[in-house]
Amino acid sequence: MVKKYTPTTGASGVEQALKILEGKWKLVIIFHLFGGKLLRFSELEKAIPAITQKMLIQQLRQLEKDGVVLRIVHHQVPPKVEYKLTEWGQALCPALDSLLKWADLRDEQEANRLP
Repeated sequence: MVKKYTPTTGASGVEQALKILEGKWKLVIIFHLFGGKLLRFSELEKAIPAITQKMLIQQLRQLEKDGVVLRIVHHQVPPKVEYKLTEWGQALCPALDSLLKWADLRDEQEANRLP
């Protein structure tokens, strides 16, 4: 079933989606987890060197709460925690790919305007 949107319901839906993705680091984290990757916390820290540990924890918790990221705890010594995208989180890939292509169009337009 295809949902029909009005300008009002469409804007509201986009606003809700953006609330889930808002935050400086959430999209960066999501991009590192695309493709079914399963990464430990320390691997995410290394992959995103500019993020603080506190911020990474905060952003991962929010993504987990919103159902985008799955936190997997292995009960062992030392404790091992891994993160991966949920099926719903992985479904963001085509949408974000389209957004990147859209952004590339602007770059092309800017390049064509230069004398």
